[in-house]
Amino acid sequence: MTAVPVVRAADSERDQRRAAAALHAAGVRPGDRLLVSAGASPALLAVVLGALRTGIVPVVLDPALPAAERAELAADADPALDVGDDPARLLTGTGEADLVDVPLARPMHYTSGTTGRRKGVWSGVLDEDDARALAAEEIDLWGFVPGDRHLVLSPLHHSAPLRFSIHTLLAGGEVLLPGPFDVIRAAEAISTLRPTTAFCVPTHLQRLIAHGRVDWSSFRRLVHAGAPCPEPLKRAVLDAAPEGSVWEFYGSTEAQFTVCSPEDWLAHPGSVGRARPGRALETDERGQLWCTVPRWARFEYWRAPEKTAAAWRGDRVTVGDLGRVDDDGRGGRIVWLDGRREDLVISGGVNVYPAEVEAVLDTHPGVVESAVVGVPDADWGQRVVAAYVGDADPGALAAWARERLAPAKRPKSLHPVGELPRTSTGKVRRLDLPGLLGLGT
Repeated sequence: MTAVPVVRAADSERDQRRAAAALHAAGVRPGDRLLVSAGASPALLAVVLGALRTGIVPVVLDPALPAAERAELAADADPALDVGDDPARLLTGTGEADLVDVPLARPMHYTSGTTGRRKGVWSGVLDEDDARALAAEEIDLWGFVPGDRHLVLSPLHHSAPLRFSIHTLLAGGEVLLPGPFDVIRAAEAISTLRPTTAFCVPTHLQRLIAHGRVDWSSFRRLVHAGAPCPEPLKRAVLDAAPEGSVWEFYGSTEAQFTVCSPEDWLAHPGSVGRARPGRALETDERGQLWCTVPRWARFEYWRAPEKTAAAWRGDRVTVGDLGRVDDDGRGGRIVWLDGRREDLVISGGVNVYPAEVEAVLDTHPGVVESAVVGVPDADWGQRVVAAYVGDADPGALAAWARERLAPAKRPKSLHPVGELPRTSTGKVRRLDLPGLLGLGT
């Protein structure tokens, strides 16, 4: 097995101090944004934490973004410094800066909007009391301790994998970085490096269970989220992993809502558990879920006040998901998701909004109009497919998409059609597309 980088809390602390000193020398100050788009590495974690612990907000982008999309997001984020794919350059000096013991901010991640325009999730700089409350909430919820070895299976530009890694290091543990997900490499890392915790999406679990040669016995917390987990897969993981270790949560880039213990899931299969500590969930008249969150969990959409206003009602927030909150029969409340936003595709735990993909396809000179939908996929949960009107060759259109879209957003199949199905008011009937294309539902 190729050596897996291990990030130890003490070593990372030194590099975090060096990163903070370099940022200060470069004129980056609390509340400023630091742009970085690099793969998982000890340097990336050190730079992110060195920034956060001095009140600088890292904006972590997917390193696989097409150049035009990265440039658009960089312009929107307005960073004081852009280190691109080389965060290690901030670690070359010998100066070290003082750090607060907890992050004073959350990283700013971009999440797609239902109109296709991506939104930055901005929490600003927290005062130290709120910062400590935020860190304690995450560490206490998952029970991170100095003896933990956290295995990273998902890219660190996503919020949950980065959050788990950060809080493992803050608790004094170690982070294992085996690289981009490969089932053989991941299975070997689990079986030989003996991680105690991991965050994953159902696609990872599906591939590991299918692989079969995995020693799950070291896990005390195997946490999944990002997409619905099919019940047969969930039961297979519960059978394979140590008793009490398989947990789930429901959240988003913007906010965290529920946590689901193995006991709660077995009692209420298919649910997403209970509200996290300090939160409460309820639904409105349309069945949309709203969550009351503590002060330190508030956010706004970066430079999008109208979207921020639509997401909040006092201290309650929604990301537009539909669900219900039921009595568990013991005086508690269990949360169920009835569906995602109607146009959202979740492929391998990555949110893909059809409008964003359609905007790219529609710029091809051979496309009159397009419509994108997700169809069930045994490996990815859903896969992105597209129908289009026009004379574009499917192969040429696929190449067009590869040049302009991140991998998860690229249609896995492209289907020319004579016309798109529409309602009487002219809206595309997305739910009819799989049947029209002969792809099932």
